[in-house]
Amino acid sequence: MVNHKRRKRLLKLLAEHQNASVPQLVEWLSASPATVRRDISWLAARNLLTRTRGGAANLAQKKRNLTLTSETFEHNIQCFADRKRAIARYAAGMCEEGETIVINGGTTTFMMADFLVDKHLKILTNSFLMAERLLLSSENEVILPGGKVYREQNVILSPFDNDITQHHYAAKMFMSVYGLSLLGLMEADPLLIQAEKRLIGQAEELIVLADSSKFAKKAGLILCGLDRVSCVITDTNASDAAVQLLEQSGVKVVTVQPEPVPTQVASLQFSHGYDFPASSLFHPEAAH
Repeated sequence: MVNHKRRKRLLKLLAEHQNASVPQLVEWLSASPATVRRDISWLAARNLLTRTRGGAANLAQKKRNLTLTSETFEHNIQCFADRKRAIARYAAGMCEEGETIVINGGTTTFMMADFLVDKHLKILTNSFLMAERLLLSSENEVILPGGKVYREQNVILSPFDNDITQHHYAAKMFMSVYGLSLLGLMEADPLLIQAEKRLIGQAEELIVLADSSKFAKKAGLILCGLDRVSCVITDTNASDAAVQLLEQSGVKVVTVQPEPVPTQVASLQFSHGYDFPASSLFHPEAAH
């Protein structure tokens, strides 16, 4: 069995059985222990399964067993919140009245909602919480792509190439990322790559919101090169070397001073797995 077919079969077996030992997978796949272990390592490196002692587990099983993982939106929004809030405030200030913009489903970009209350923009976002917050607090027009809401990442992802995003052009896209390096924007979750690339393709100017911790993060997936990035907004904790490397690559860098975060914490509880129609256009009236 060729590699990709065997690995696809391995993932299907884990979806059916939730977890399996190496000997079980050897029997089911008719492969050698060394081959099975290599497949487990390859898939784990791409965040498609979880390695266990002596075998592997379905990634969804891991998320059910743990009450909190570093990948959840709820956890990430609390990390370096003072840095993210200052970055979000500056980014919102770059929006001009009447513009069409794209905002992706990250925690830093989500904080932009607080500073867009008095704006009148057309906003395309794949963040369910961002859309909800904007509808309740502002007069902005909000557009959501069709697809499935993934609770852990707070994003709506469509399996189709021809979703509603292809019909919208934006002057600017504001994007949170997992990591940032000379190779470009980095992402850890393969589920996000296709959707994020579609959003990037609809915007003229790509503005990256990355707190200084993102410069130290590495991931196995490259979303796009730095040549596509117009501006990076980060905080004053970013090293001079990191800033200079970006500027030498032709990227404008803005650094902002972290600011205190209000004590009120928004409720992040929402249902997992809701399906939305292929296109959804919401207006402020729809919030009632």
